[in-house]
Formats: sequence, C-alpha cells, structure tokens
Amino acid sequence: MSIVAYDDELAGRIRGVLTGKSDFTEKKMFGGLAFMIGGNMAVSASGQGGMLLRADPAASDELCSHPGVELAVMRGRPMDGWLRVDPEAIASEDDLERWVRVGVEYASSLPPK
Repeated sequence: MSIVAYDDELAGRIRGVLTGKSDFTEKKMFGGLAFMIGGNMAVSASGQGGMLLRADPAASDELCSHPGVELAVMRGRPMDGWLRVDPEAIASEDDLERWVRVGVEYASSLPPK
C-alpha cells in the first residue's frame, strides 16, 4: 500500500467530533495526523487512507468483524489493538463518531504520557 498525504477533510471531521474535549492534541505521525488523548494516540487520519485507531487489544476480533475494519499491519505484522477503518466505514457522521469514540475511550483508559 502506498503512502499518500492524509485526508485533510477526514482530519477536520475527526476534529469536529473531538470539539469540546479539552485534553486532545494533534501530532503528525505514522504518515497521518494523529489525535492524542493524554499523550496517547486515539485516532488518526491515516496517510494510507481512512482512519487508524487504537482499541482494547482484547476487543480486536469483535471490532474487526465490522465491514471495512481490519487489524493494522505494522512492519509486516498484524497488530492487535491497532485498527484500520476504510473510508466507506466512516462515511456517515454517526459511523465516524462511533469509531472515534472507540479510540478515545481506549486512549483515555491509558496512563497519561
């Protein structure tokens, strides 16, 4: 999969979902624009298209049962707790909010960095 610039429109949509959440920051990483909660990545507008998000590793199988969601592969290995969400799976605002919430809830459960 080739790396392209992250989707500015998607980044703006994610930012809109996070409006009002005071402890989020933005950081360019993994070829995309990551949204951090307490220094932990929650979601990212991915440079590979769609969204990359963090989730409870124990929930990876259940979350990947949804259409357009799969484990992220890093350095050739599928990574529990890191999910790729296709653009089609976050086309509606309700779907985007649901997936952003998954990332935010998990990142919020981690100790701040």
